[in-house]
Amino acid sequence: MLLLGVLLTQLLGVALGPLPALALDTSAGVGLQERALFQDRVDYTLTNQSGVDFSGQQLANTSFAGAVGRDADFSGADLRGSILTQGVFSRSDFHGADLSDALMDRADFSETDLRDALLRGVIAAGSSFSGAQIDNADFTDALLDRADQRALCQRASGTHPLTGISTRASLECS
Repeated sequence: MLLLGVLLTQLLGVALGPLPALALDTSAGVGLQERALFQDRVDYTLTNQSGVDFSGQQLANTSFAGAVGRDADFSGADLRGSILTQGVFSRSDFHGADLSDALMDRADFSETDLRDALLRGVIAAGSSFSGAQIDNADFTDALLDRADQRALCQRASGTHPLTGISTRASLECS
């Protein structure tokens, strides 16, 4: 319609009134691929992000499913609602990151810095936190394997700087 209006203006020298705005109708049959075209988020699923600096970035609802992110820097990043399922993040820095409501099951967080991290409501069943630093982290309502919860309780200390919740209380340590 717009093209027709431009052609008529050029051919006849007559300008038409403003054309109605056209909206994209996404209500019927739009799949995930088509929806992804309208999002400004990057999908890091099954990619190698080892050593990459994501510090302080807005990464809420981003997928790192199956990604390898060894020695990556996520310090201070907003990762709320992100998907880190089956990812490898060993020796990475999540210091002060917000991982609230993240899906991080079956992921490797061994030797990871989770100090001051917000892990409220995460699902981390089957994940490894071997050697992870968790001082001042908040795990309130986190879904963890019982063995992981016990191991984390052995080294839990401090209080999260924003929530005021002690790490031991958030892990329900006895």
